[in-house]
Amino acid sequence: MNTGKLIAIVLIALGCLGLAYGGFSYTKETTGVKLGPLELKVQERERINIPLVISAGAIVAGVLMLALGRK
Repeated sequence: MNTGKLIAIVLIALGCLGLAYGGFSYTKETTGVKLGPLELKVQERERINIPLVISAGAIVAGVLMLALGRK
């Protein structure tokens, strides 16, 4: 399998995941209070939304790469 087909498949998979989940979240740890040797850590949950246009565009780009790669 050449790299063009592999990139196309990855684009299609990422586009489908973006459509299904709409984004992803991660946990960010920050220091809330620092009092001498004691520290209070705070965990905040951040969410990054992926627009539908970008997900659909990735799917279309992957399909086009697969279709044009066969010719």
